[in-house]
Amino acid sequence: MERDEEADGVNSQMERQWRLYEAYNELHGLAQEFETPFDAPAVLVVGHQTDGKSALVEALMGFQFNHVGGGTKTRRPITLHMKYDPDCEAPLCHLLSYSDSIVPREMSLQEIQAYIEAENMRLEREPCQFSAKEIIIRVEYKYCPNLTIIDTPGLVAPAPGRKNRALQSQARAVESLVRAKMQHKEFIILCLEDCSDWSNATTRRVVMQIDPELSRTVIVSTKLDTKIPQFARSSDVEVFLSPPACTLDGFILGDSPFFTSVPSGRVGLGPDSVYRSNDEFKQAISLREMEDIASLEEKLGRLLSEQERSRIGVSKLRLFLEELLQKRYMDSVPLIIPLLEKEYRGTTRKLSDINRELSTLDEAKLKEKGRTFRDLFLTKLSLLLKGTVVAPPEKFGETLQDERANGGAFVGTDGLQFPQKLIPNAGMRLYGGAQYHRAMAEFRFVVGGIKCPPITREEIVNACGVEDIHDGTNYSRTACVIAVAKARDTFEPFLHQLGCRLLHILKRLLPISVYLLQKDGEYLSGHEVFLRRVALAFNNFSESTERECREKCMEDLMSTTRYVTWSLHNKNRAGLRQFLDSFGGTEQSAASGNSISAGLVQESSLGPVANDKQDIKPKADVKLSHLASGIDSTTCAQTTETRLADLLDNTLWNRRLAPSSERIVYALVQQIFHGIREYFLASTELKFNCFLLMPVVDKLPALLREDLESAFEDELDNVFDITNLQHSLGERKRDTEIELKRIQRLKEKFRQIHEQLSLHQVMSKLSPVSVLH
Repeated sequence: MERDEEADGVNSQMERQWRLYEAYNELHGLAQEFETPFDAPAVLVVGHQTDGKSALVEALMGFQFNHVGGGTKTRRPITLHMKYDPDCEAPLCHLLSYSDSIVPREMSLQEIQAYIEAENMRLEREPCQFSAKEIIIRVEYKYCPNLTIIDTPGLVAPAPGRKNRALQSQARAVESLVRAKMQHKEFIILCLEDCSDWSNATTRRVVMQIDPELSRTVIVSTKLDTKIPQFARSSDVEVFLSPPACTLDGFILGDSPFFTSVPSGRVGLGPDSVYRSNDEFKQAISLREMEDIASLEEKLGRLLSEQERSRIGVSKLRLFLEELLQKRYMDSVPLIIPLLEKEYRGTTRKLSDINRELSTLDEAKLKEKGRTFRDLFLTKLSLLLKGTVVAPPEKFGETLQDERANGGAFVGTDGLQFPQKLIPNAGMRLYGGAQYHRAMAEFRFVVGGIKCPPITREEIVNACGVEDIHDGTNYSRTACVIAVAKARDTFEPFLHQLGCRLLHILKRLLPISVYLLQKDGEYLSGHEVFLRRVALAFNNFSESTERECREKCMEDLMSTTRYVTWSLHNKNRAGLRQFLDSFGGTEQSAASGNSISAGLVQESSLGPVANDKQDIKPKADVKLSHLASGIDSTTCAQTTETRLADLLDNTLWNRRLAPSSERIVYALVQQIFHGIREYFLASTELKFNCFLLMPVVDKLPALLREDLESAFEDELDNVFDITNLQHSLGERKRDTEIELKRIQRLKEKFRQIHEQLSLHQVMSKLSPVSVLH
């Protein structure tokens, strides 16, 4: 009778454990399907491709089901909810994520293996090649432990070099996926190392980035059977089995590593199969464990202690993980209940919002919601232009480097970009009005620093041409022809680049405004057609406004480079006169003649002419002002007449380009070019501010209002897509109701488990007292 009571107690305890395990399995499935913010304790297997990761998982399960071998065999995490069932002679498997269905589907091992292979092949063809969404499999079997194990894709250590870029990209994707999984604090990390020297931390390097103290990490040395023959001395084996604390940083779970070996060979009936059944595979694992212990004792020359034996073999690791996970389950029960309560309240609110949204699907209410959203959207746009810190810069801001990459850079005819470090706030992540202002500042820096492109003698001669009434040369016309051509070719690309950059900045306001609306609970979720219409209207307005503004600027540039108005270029007239006067002494008569020509042309037909300051110092000989003063001296008159003849010979009748003539043309071209640059810079900035920035504030509201009201009058269903919206809301309501029921069921399960555990603890404390009485 006492034996029957003892058996009943054991069965009752096993039943409680199974119920607890099932509840956590359902909790984990709920977290995956509905992306709820909690996870059940589980063992996360992390290792490199050649560490024997999948083989160890199969050995822990007691049967084979997955691909094992070199290369990438796992492209999605595989979650295995394993449950020990002594009456289950063959593995009973259910796939919970088949075709994204929440209904478990019973499948054979062959069907599950085919599904995993198909997923791997599908992902191999996709750009990312990996997916973080788990394949969830529930398994019941007589050899299964009560464990939840998540098998992750194997880490990759690619070789350096450009030819390995594809493998390097794949390695980054896998590491990012594994790191994200390790972030879950409830997971126990099973860190696999395939090395005989503990100073080589291949997998630990990745694990310790998330768990630096290894406080929730179990370290496993795999392929022990291949390492034992490598040790020549027993002292090497001692260090390997009991590594010093300085080698393994942190406080690992279990205090020391585990050592496992999995026999090679597959289960099946084919000629390549080694084992005919999973029972044979299980026996081979046990035999390998005994052989490893015998080999170690032979190498050491002594028997292993109980502590050392408890760390060698798959069965010891399995027992340790099962007990550890069981303890985590028990400890987490009181913490799970408040999380489920919170999730239940949040899901209830979500269901109420859906019901309320379904009740507002009439024309009047939808129109009012659309108008309200329009006004709130415009308010957010205005706020972003005026300046705000509500949107996080790390998510929505752009540095100048990012802005150049996404919106285009200011590149001159030489193909060079202005150094970023010279632009204010270049390294800051900006958006909205601040980003617009920085782009304008860069435009001023770049365009304001442009010098006139080089002028060749061939360009000067070609620009002279032939007049329609004589074949003489007119160097003032030559300078104008060269200057306007250089200016148009130089500045027109910057106009298009500025428009593209500012349009990029304006279009970025849309997703940031949407974020602010969502943050304030003012977003119309579910009304995708209406939201797309608002987004399309805003983008079309931005593009058309930028195009019109650019066309206005282009008209200014065309007018400035079509006809030279000398009054625009007389800001440095004294410098130009000094430059021309300097030819008097150095160029003798020819230079003086050209100086007189410039003076005569300036005073008679061209008006005031200016130029940038020249570095040439004036000579103290014949000055232009003296030559043009009209002194009633016979000698002076004769000199003037002689030099006038030389002037005509050098500039009108002779096409041999003298150095003085070349320098005069160059000076005039420089002056005209710089005058066009200053006017272009000022007018372009003013026009973009007036005809691109300001319309967002004063024209967009009216245009958006007119567009939406017109759409409301035509057909409301085309704006809000009421039919599809009702269908979508209906599906969301059904999914939310299912989620709510599952959370409610889990709440009751965990509450009952918590009550039973509490009662069991009380009874355990009272039982010794009752025995004494």
